[in-house]
Amino acid sequence: MKNVSVTTFIHSIFIIVIVLLSTAFYYLLSSGEDQRKLQEVIRYKVISDTFLTKENLEKDSPVLKKLYKDYSLKPIEPSSVQQEIETSGEVIFSGRSIYGKVRVFKTAENYYIYIVRYDYDLMLKDEHPGDYTYRFLLSIGGFLLLVLLFMYIVVLKKLYPLKRLHKQIEQFAGGDLEVKIDTVSLGDDEIGKIARSFDKAIRHIKQLMSSKNLFMRNIMHELKTPITKGRIVVETIDDDIAKKVLINAFDRMNELISDLAEIERITMYNFEPERVNTTISEVLDESIKMLMADKHKYTIEIMDRSIYTDPKLLALVVKNLMDNGIKYSPNHHVSVVARGNKLEIHSKGEPLKEDISYYIEPFSQEEKRNSGFGLGLYIVSNVLDRLGYDFRYRYSDKNGENIFEIVLD
Repeated sequence: MKNVSVTTFIHSIFIIVIVLLSTAFYYLLSSGEDQRKLQEVIRYKVISDTFLTKENLEKDSPVLKKLYKDYSLKPIEPSSVQQEIETSGEVIFSGRSIYGKVRVFKTAENYYIYIVRYDYDLMLKDEHPGDYTYRFLLSIGGFLLLVLLFMYIVVLKKLYPLKRLHKQIEQFAGGDLEVKIDTVSLGDDEIGKIARSFDKAIRHIKQLMSSKNLFMRNIMHELKTPITKGRIVVETIDDDIAKKVLINAFDRMNELISDLAEIERITMYNFEPERVNTTISEVLDESIKMLMADKHKYTIEIMDRSIYTDPKLLALVVKNLMDNGIKYSPNHHVSVVARGNKLEIHSKGEPLKEDISYYIEPFSQEEKRNSGFGLGLYIVSNVLDRLGYDFRYRYSDKNGENIFEIVLD
């Protein structure tokens, strides 16, 4: 039931109720009709016995008139109903005795009792009040079905704003930050309150994102200037050891700022990769340019093929993985292997102590590391997620290698 939508659940409930109600009324009507027919037969059997068991029952006697009154019967001329009986009449009861016979005719609108005695004939119209139980039950059933239908329409109408709200939430989740929640046409019920709360949340999130973007731009701009000046001043230091330490520190700061800028760009809701037709070799060439490392620190083994991707983003991913491998492997060397739909980065070293999910969180790094800010794999994971590629990790005990794998298809 957890995966069933509210609308489907309501449809199902109403269908079940209607089926059960219809079945119950059908049973009641069928039983009522059988009971009515049985009572009808009993009534006409009593009338037949009354008229055919009395020997001295003269045509215009007070006794006969009293029987008319007791059984709600009205004498009529046979000729006046002959055509009606011949056209639509059917015999529903017949009886006889030594004094005569009785037949009861049912037409579309009336019941007639034809009595034939040895001394006279009678055509009687049955004016006994009919049994309205059948019609009453039918009316009640129809009324309840109409009420259920009305309630069904009202409930669906109540749920329509929820569907519209769900669509707007999906738009927001898909990156449309300009989506507007219609709160004017909603009432003060639970759905209206949810819509207004979500509208407030959207406006608050937009404000936070705007503040965050402004803060990131300002802080990166303010940090770049002193770092650049410091880097220039460091070049004037004569102590080579101190100079190297300071250069590494300033380079690490620049790396952090660049990573933060890239994270801001990639994690934007409206960010979309710019996919073009390219090749793996072109992507790797761009990665090597971005890496700016000596050629002896990496080897490339690829079976080139064409791919449809954002070459700059994929190059950034490969560059970050190669950079990590060079920094943290004992021999400061990585191998890039491309076969089929997989692109692998191999580097020597100990296996990761935690699951790969730990390292794709921002600012995660091994305790033994003394450089880097732990943003590399976070950027890699976000970019590959935007490109729709799988990111996997495994360790080769045979070669003692950490292998980061990108599945391109």
